[in-house]
Amino acid sequence: MIARARAWAKRIKRDVLALWVAAADPRTPWQAKAVSAAVAAYALSPIDLIPDFIPVLGYLDDLLIVPLGILLAVKLIPPGLMVEFRQRADQLAERPTSRIAALVIVGIWLSALCLLTWLICSQVVARGVSL
Repeated sequence: MIARARAWAKRIKRDVLALWVAAADPRTPWQAKAVSAAVAAYALSPIDLIPDFIPVLGYLDDLLIVPLGILLAVKLIPPGLMVEFRQRADQLAERPTSRIAALVIVGIWLSALCLLTWLICSQVVARGVSL
């Protein structure tokens, strides 16, 4: 049972990388690109929709949202391309990890948070609501 769970986790990791490759490939249909980019960004991001420290629900998103997103994206990508993307993902998995990429992802999330905060505050000030 543990061996099956590890194999499943390895396939999930490979498919997330394959979706990242698919999102950047010009041959991928735009709908598949959008879903692939969203699923890969969510799966690779250090920030979760539901934090892992919340009992049960924290891991529920990782066990449901990511696999369902992968399933949807794989259905939208032509099968021949998906085989190619999975092969490319296997090659990428052999390469060393990049801390710079992790910093870029965190930077993107922080920038989005700052932009959202700025937009909300500017709306509050424009409407004259006091904090």
